[in-house]
Amino acid sequence: MRLINRLGAFGPWACSMALFVVVAGAFFWPSGLSPYQLFVMLATGAFGSDYAFSETLVKATPILWCALAVAVPAQLGLLSLGAEGQMYMGAISGGGFVLALRSEPGWVLIPGMLLCAAVAGGIWGAIPGWFKTRLNISEVIVSMLLNFIAIDILDYLIHGPWKAPHSSNWPETASFPDAAILPPVLSAYRVHVGLIGALVMTAAFYFIFRWTRWGLISRVLMSNPHLAAQVGVSHSKWIMLLLAGGGALAGIGGMAEASAIQNRLETQFLPGYGLNGFLVAWLAGHDFRWIVPLSLVMAAILSLADTLQLSAQFPASSALILQGFFFISVLAFNWARKTRS
Repeated sequence: MRLINRLGAFGPWACSMALFVVVAGAFFWPSGLSPYQLFVMLATGAFGSDYAFSETLVKATPILWCALAVAVPAQLGLLSLGAEGQMYMGAISGGGFVLALRSEPGWVLIPGMLLCAAVAGGIWGAIPGWFKTRLNISEVIVSMLLNFIAIDILDYLIHGPWKAPHSSNWPETASFPDAAILPPVLSAYRVHVGLIGALVMTAAFYFIFRWTRWGLISRVLMSNPHLAAQVGVSHSKWIMLLLAGGGALAGIGGMAEASAIQNRLETQFLPGYGLNGFLVAWLAGHDFRWIVPLSLVMAAILSLADTLQLSAQFPASSALILQGFFFISVLAFNWARKTRS
């Protein structure tokens, strides 16, 4: 424990990662993969080259947007499970704007599609807030169910009115025009400006909730809603505001993924990012300072799963197994540390 304390704030996370490698390695050992080999695959598959690192950043981008969508309402004690559905609705709304105005220049398409995505994601995030404030129905249930509705809406559109004429049996829309594609950070890789936007938003919300009166209000509302009512602050309005704000962030992230990576709308183009973002936000304790590095770790684990599938012929479900081991490792180490203290 003294060594962990010397490492400062990074100590617990470093030890959790070490425990993850050992536990995951022990699980895969009967298949011929030692913990050392697993660690090497993690390092090389996620960070071993410029291309590998860039692809890890590509995976980290939607995870970070989803984690922000969870962390913002969590500042009020709200638990949103709807980030994936909000991303889909953002992509549907922004994609519809692009497909309807595809001949317009980039200075119209890019701001317009991101604004549409933010509005649609915000509305999809505000719906659970309305049910909670008006009908006292848990935002957890409503936000989770809305995920399935959003995915079904996209499936209907790309199998029906938005289906590209020459897409054969693969359901997808027509490709977006070049003017609607978010530019890459480096031309040789797929990392795009959506990552920069997510980092800026993370820093902005950390500042807002840590240093401004809005952050103070959210802390008061979470600890004592009755006191806030006495000074004229509406708890219901803040519930709606933060859930809508989280949804707007997820909507922008969904449109960024559809534009820069997929270049179109297609079925289930955001596989599991909502769950990954929720896990990241939860493991970070909804602390914006830890969301970025944990998003990178989660993306590295997904890259490791791809490496296992391609190099060692493990099934695609390895990603879920590895995520579970990482989750358990963090919880187990935190429990052991609290027990010792």
